Amino acid sequence: MAISDGSTIIGESIVINGNLNGDEDLTVRGRVEGTITLTRHLLVEASGVVKAEVQVKSCVVSGALVGNLTATESIEITKEGRMVGDIAAPRVVIHDGAGFRGRIDTGEVDVEEAAERPGLARAASRPALRSPPPRHAIAPRPERVERQERSEEGEGASLAERAAAAVKPPAPPVPVAMGAVKRKVIVRRK
Repeated sequence: MAISDGSTIIGESIVINGNLNGDEDLTVRGRVEGTITLTRHLLVEASGVVKAEVQVKSCVVSGALVGNLTATESIEITKEGRMVGDIAAPRVVIHDGAGFRGRIDTGEVDVEEAAERPGLARAASRPALRSPPPRHAIAPRPERVERQERSEEGEGASLAERAAAAVKPPAPPVPVAMGAVKRKVIVRRK
């Protein structure tokens, strides 16, 4: 049904299988299967069901849409809307309560531009999380060497040789998720 303002409505009792191409707004209250290619706006109302690959200027989903959706301006999924498929648009709005399963692509992100923007500059300047250094990179503590020196008195080994002996061979790195690094200190007393 065509309306004089350049908009088309697909009624609740209408089922369309095939390809829809057009240069006017489209409101779906019924069911459409196939492909939809529009140079203007698509509105899928609460009673509407679209199973199609969709390419439009902008789209609002209040019903159900299954398929990939590409828009040159924006995509909005209302709290009543349900969608399964991938989204590609520069602006995407998904309201609280909406159902969505798929991937979202909002375009390429320029890292330098993002760093210049005030809200993103703070995130870019944060230090990255680092894993603890490998165990072989941790030098023995002076207390440990001193304790070993006391326990090994009279053996004739130099302090440097004893410090080298205190360093264990490299151990596999500890995953960050396991928590803090634990050290075991053995003190021998005579």
